[in-house]
Amino acid sequence: MAAIVRKIINTSKAPAAIGPYSQAVLVDRTMYISGQLGMDPISGQLVEGGVQAQTRQALVNMGEILKAAGCTYETVVKTTVLLADMNDFTAVNDVYKQFFGTNFPARAAYQVAALPRGGLVEIEAVAVLSALNDSS
Repeated sequence: MAAIVRKIINTSKAPAAIGPYSQAVLVDRTMYISGQLGMDPISGQLVEGGVQAQTRQALVNMGEILKAAGCTYETVVKTTVLLADMNDFTAVNDVYKQFFGTNFPARAAYQVAALPRGGLVEIEAVAVLSALNDSS
């Protein structure tokens, strides 16, 4: 039986993991991106400005991880959005749609009791390392 290749993805352009996990793991042609908070990669602190600013930073961080693996936002096929307050759902969507313009990935969104470092939003994703052809 042939082994499937696993590669750990890491970039200094996104915040370092704050626990025993990788920024992302590429298995064969599928990349699993760990939840991204709205943290500044240099200071390691949450950005100021509320849930929209944190959402934007989380997605920028995700973009850097995608880029490190040769992927783009267009190759993301699934996301999970974790919210400290479900009342922020619309505000998060307003930012989210700026990063995912068409052919949106599948998605789940949950309100959670708390997020690391007191974050307001955390977003994880699954992407593919391949060009995608859309069909109807």
